[in-house]
Amino acid sequence: MEQTTDTYYRAWLTRDARFDGRVFAGVRTTGIYCRPVCPARMPRRENMTFFPTAAAAAEAGFRPCLRCRPEAAPDFAGWRGASPVVHRALALIEEGWLEEGDIDGLAGQVGVSGRQLRRLFREHLGATPVTVAQTRRVLLARQLIHETSLSMADVAMASGFGSVRRFNETFHQLFDRPPHDLRRQRSASAAIGSGIAIRLPYRPPYDWDAMLATLARTAIAGVERIADGEYARTVRIGDHAGWVRVGPGMGDRLALTVHFPDLGALPRIIGRVRRRFDLSADPVAIASQLGEDSLLAPMVAARPGLRVPGIWDGFEEAVRALTGNDSDLLAGIAETYGWPLDDVAVRAAGLSRTFPEPGDLAGMDTGNDRTVPGWIATPIAGLAAAVAGEPTLLAQHRDPAATRVRLRAIGGIDERLADGIVSRVLEGYDAIPLDRWCAPRGDPSVPLADLSRDWSPWRAYGFAHLLVDRYPTERSIVSSSEETSHVN
Repeated sequence: MEQTTDTYYRAWLTRDARFDGRVFAGVRTTGIYCRPVCPARMPRRENMTFFPTAAAAAEAGFRPCLRCRPEAAPDFAGWRGASPVVHRALALIEEGWLEEGDIDGLAGQVGVSGRQLRRLFREHLGATPVTVAQTRRVLLARQLIHETSLSMADVAMASGFGSVRRFNETFHQLFDRPPHDLRRQRSASAAIGSGIAIRLPYRPPYDWDAMLATLARTAIAGVERIADGEYARTVRIGDHAGWVRVGPGMGDRLALTVHFPDLGALPRIIGRVRRRFDLSADPVAIASQLGEDSLLAPMVAARPGLRVPGIWDGFEEAVRALTGNDSDLLAGIAETYGWPLDDVAVRAAGLSRTFPEPGDLAGMDTGNDRTVPGWIATPIAGLAAAVAGEPTLLAQHRDPAATRVRLRAIGGIDERLADGIVSRVLEGYDAIPLDRWCAPRGDPSVPLADLSRDWSPWRAYGFAHLLVDRYPTERSIVSSSEETSHVN
């Protein structure tokens, strides 16, 4: 522990950006917590306490620094491979579970007791689930105050506080001042009608061109569009629809613009964008582990910023899997069953409709549908009916084994398809592809599970590098959404 503390202290002395987001320091004399890159005067070592997360610092009673802005630190997901339960619970928190539910209900959703969930959160994040949720709200509110000129009432709604009173009370308690006093200058990102523009930090390097190339290959016309170095797509949450645009921003950040009528959905939309663009990845840690493999070492050295696109929505990803990610077929499904969007700005962005919800496809005529052949309409309609009746069936917090069994009970979904859906939707960055096209060139027959045993929990990144090596012109990066073949 002393050696770790020494390392962290040296990181503060040198303002080492490699530790940004990995550790935070609470300063006992001021009561604030900071990032390693904070420009403030270096505190005495005996006054510093180090924490693994911002939530852990908040749990210990420290408030976020106004100068280094902890909300601007890149996310750190070093715990991601260590605790599936914490991972699944965080996904629920990100979807707003604790806005209406309680800890025991959250714990029940991930299959543990409330006491056990608190213990796991303290072990891996240094804070309870309630503190984690509260810290996320506060840091998002701080970001919106700093980067936009939304009214304080809109900031309260957009950051998940639910009420202006709760928002004001929290900021008075933390900062001993009203939230509007934290806004130094008004940003150009003002009107809701023109979208909410914010910056999403990541840990460099980031191969943006490779990410766009992957998304372009699998884009659903009308729902997604890649043009001029940016990604745009439609969004539907509940009874509301809108769209987002994502592109490279200044520094180590992506620029996100959200056009959505329900401000309360902003945390969920940000969460989806972060997952889609793999912004929680730690390329240094991934490269360190994969670089120990003699097969991958030269590939990792050549492309250290390679990312694996995450899913946007579990149901959409499952339909992609069932169609073999056939872009033309998916575009036809969206055209026939998706919500049309007639907003001029949406159309100007090359978008026209949202991807269908489960209820839109559950009543599909599997025998006479002109858009979808019967052999594939049957499993799609069956899956849609199942998810419509059980909305959390493909949610990020679900247990993979139980979900696999549930999928097998749907007509037209065999073991291979169920494995492919679960692999992509629930296993993500540690998934093993089902197809052989990402096997190494020297030994294409080697079992992929045996090949990648030492790559866990970053196996998807290892296969991404193998794919680049094998198909340098056709595919510049793996898209795990292409891992499942067509229905037989």
